Amino acid sequence: MTKDEIEQYQSFAKEKLGFEFSDISLLITALTHRSYVNEHKNSNHHDHNERLEFLGDAVLELVSSDFLFRNFTEPEGIMTSWRAALVRTESIGAAGEELGYEPLVRLSKGEKHGSDRAHAIILADCFEAVIGAIYLDKGYAEAKKFIEKHILSKIDDILESGTWRDPKSYFQEIAQKNSGITPVYRTIREEGPDHDKTFTVGAYVGSDLRGVGTGHSKQEAQTEAAKKGIESYKSAHENQ
Repeated sequence: MTKDEIEQYQSFAKEKLGFEFSDISLLITALTHRSYVNEHKNSNHHDHNERLEFLGDAVLELVSSDFLFRNFTEPEGIMTSWRAALVRTESIGAAGEELGYEPLVRLSKGEKHGSDRAHAIILADCFEAVIGAIYLDKGYAEAKKFIEKHILSKIDDILESGTWRDPKSYFQEIAQKNSGITPVYRTIREEGPDHDKTFTVGAYVGSDLRGVGTGHSKQEAQTEAAKKGIESYKSAHENQ
């Protein structure tokens, strides 16, 4: 890498993370996808972020668990659901987007033009790898501060919105309470080759279509449809 390219990573650390890395290669590795290393075998930077992601995931789970244990008295099952909502791909991917490290993520040409779903997963994996890099370079306290600022600060929104609940179970609960009917899911269409199919599913309450979702599996599409169904009930309630 050139001196200017390395400076870009150090500038990001100073501006967005609030400190300089003692070993900037840790941050560079955290934002390097396996596909980039495979495509640039003659590069002087041969490491990708999967090991750092493994470490960061463990630190994230510990800090999140400790936070919930110390601040709430709910039983283990509820706190497990809250933690899952805090650290799921969508949550940490969104935190990564807010940080703005996407231009610094090193990908192969093919991955740069991948699907939105694949891109979101990569950004989320990078977030966990950045946690791992901070932990190694600055220690647990700094990694904890980073997680508190960018992840744990979302807990109030998650609890207020109910997004910590399993969407299909929550939708069923709302539908039965408001309509007295258990929702059913029907596949509206299937598109694409067998190895990369996209499903579109409708969530019906009686004959009423309450939500439509898409996904790369029927389960994923049903979950998205349930989320839309929840929104439809909430919107109707707010307009009453």
